[in-house]
Amino acid sequence: MKISAIRTVIISRTDAIGDVVLTLPMAALIKEILGKDVRVIFFGKTYTYPVIKCCDAIDEFLNYDTFIKLDNKGRMNFLKECNADAIIHVYPRKDISSAAKNADIRERIGTTNRYYHWLSCNRLVKLGRKNSDLHESQLNAILLKPFGYKNILPLEKVPSLYRMTNVEDLRNKYSILILKDKFKLVIHPHSHSSGREWKLSYYADLIRYLSPAKFQIFITGGEKESATINEWAKTLPTHVLNLAGLMTLDDMVAFLNSCDGIVAASTGPLHIAAALGKHALGIYPPIRPLHPVRWSPVGIKAEYIVANKECSTCRNNPANCTCISDISPAMVEERIMKWVK
Repeated sequence: MKISAIRTVIISRTDAIGDVVLTLPMAALIKEILGKDVRVIFFGKTYTYPVIKCCDAIDEFLNYDTFIKLDNKGRMNFLKECNADAIIHVYPRKDISSAAKNADIRERIGTTNRYYHWLSCNRLVKLGRKNSDLHESQLNAILLKPFGYKNILPLEKVPSLYRMTNVEDLRNKYSILILKDKFKLVIHPHSHSSGREWKLSYYADLIRYLSPAKFQIFITGGEKESATINEWAKTLPTHVLNLAGLMTLDDMVAFLNSCDGIVAASTGPLHIAAALGKHALGIYPPIRPLHPVRWSPVGIKAEYIVANKECSTCRNNPANCTCISDISPAMVEERIMKWVK
């Protein structure tokens, strides 16, 4: 039975940046289905907030890092204070689903494949992600079925649902680096092990293929990845600027918004750039559930490259993934040159 009389909805997604980006379209879709005045709260982690706040379809942020420090009664009151009519457990967590039930949130939506949802949710949706042929953003939208949304979300609609209009201006310490007469390309070589990674030597070859007269190239990466990247960056041409480990996520979002394109594995900055409408080329393996069918960047200028083969040898050997190695620097350079032309 379709849910009615909803004024406030909590979207619970407390995992990584890329996952969060691909969940943002749910907020705009909820407002399409239930009405533009519906209040949408995003329940996430502190470190993903700089991305969440960019979406103008989200009215409020609920911090999981505050919630997790509370006892059971405190967690119940934490959610009760939201006065929410519904909560959608996009990323299942037993502690959240239990607290939502105790807080008497009227409509509690979860998947059938979590045993604790049978105890804590009153709206169960049959949804299996691992072996699905749908994209992550489409799988998220299936959880809106209790609201009456029974379609498969068209991928071509997703870019219009990001609504990333609240991006901060780039701080001057980074804006002064930007050269307006060149194509500004970000290379983000690591993924915090969330995806298969192209070899650094391949990225180095790609950089040498790209003319410094046409391209301004930036290397980015998180603080934990910076030691490896910094050593590698010393071997690169002097016109390449290494910013690994220097930027906050707020800075990263603003920086990507000021650049023209990115090349990366399946990782957060790739999805941020796609959501911002930038050229975004993801390098993927043909391996479920890591493959681009599930995790490709989605945007008006987003694309991916994947080896045309069936993986049989490196599924359990990410450090020596021949599926990724079969993608040559020349293949990636060909894609990038089409952006410039």
